[in-house]
Amino acid sequence: MSDQLDNQLDSQVRPSEPCPVASTEQMPLTNEITPLVATPVTAPTIKVPVVLAEPTLQIVVESDITLTPAATEIKRVKKNVFLNQVKLVPVSFARIDNTDFFRVTRAKLFVAGHIRKNIEYASSACNGALRDRIADVQFSGFTDLFFPQIPGGTTPILGISEFAEANFLNEKTQMDARLDKAFFQNLVKYNEQPFGELVAANFFELDFSPIMAAPEATFSTLREKIVLELTVKVLQVQQVRLGAGTSVVTPNLLGLTPPVSP
Repeated sequence: MSDQLDNQLDSQVRPSEPCPVASTEQMPLTNEITPLVATPVTAPTIKVPVVLAEPTLQIVVESDITLTPAATEIKRVKKNVFLNQVKLVPVSFARIDNTDFFRVTRAKLFVAGHIRKNIEYASSACNGALRDRIADVQFSGFTDLFFPQIPGGTTPILGISEFAEANFLNEKTQMDARLDKAFFQNLVKYNEQPFGELVAANFFELDFSPIMAAPEATFSTLREKIVLELTVKVLQVQQVRLGAGTSVVTPNLLGLTPPVSP
C-alpha cells in the first residue's frame, strides 16, 4: 500500500518529459562573388516616379462621439489616418518648347479620408473591464499648389489631345458645302496620372464632455476638436535622362495644329 502511494506521489512531483521535435541539420553552402560586366551608357533615360510636391496640410475637424455604455474616464485614444483620395486638378499651364506637352504651373490638390479613432475608457462598473469605441471621423478639402515647388524642381507634365475636322466644297456647283463628306483627325495623348502617398500625420486634439461631469459621474458624449497636420507626397511617373545635366524627357508628338513659336 505504501509503495503504491509513493508511486503516485512520484508521478505528481516529477516533471513530464518534453515532446520530441523533428529537426534537420542544414548543410553549409559555398558562395562566390558573381562577376559583373559593366557596359558604358551615355546619359541613359529611365522612367520613374518623381516627387512633384510634399505639402503639409492643416485639417481642422470637430465631432461628437457617443459612448455606450457611458464613461467615467477616458484612458487612451489611438489615431490613424486613412486616405480615400489625393487628386491633382491642373488649372494653369506653360508649353514645353515647341511640343504639344505642357508643364503644370498651378493646380488644386483635393484630399479626402478619415481619422480612425480607438477610444479606451472606463465605465461606471466597479472593477469593470475597459471599454473600447472605434469611430471614423471624415474629412475632405483642397489646397492650391504652385509648380515648381522649389527653384529648378519638377512639375507635372500633361499632353493635350487634339481634334481636327476638314470640310469640303460641293465639287459640282462650287457654291455650297458637302454635308456628306468630311475629314477627321484625332491625336490622343495618354498621360501618367499624378498620384499621392501618405507620409505623416501629426494630431493635436482636445477631448471633453459637452456637459461637465462630476467625479465618478458618467458622460455618454465625447466632443473632439482635432487639428491634423497631414503630410503627403504628390508624384508622377516621368522619363528622366540621367547624367551630369539630368533632364526630363518629353516626346515631340505634333498634331495638325502648328505649335506656338517661342
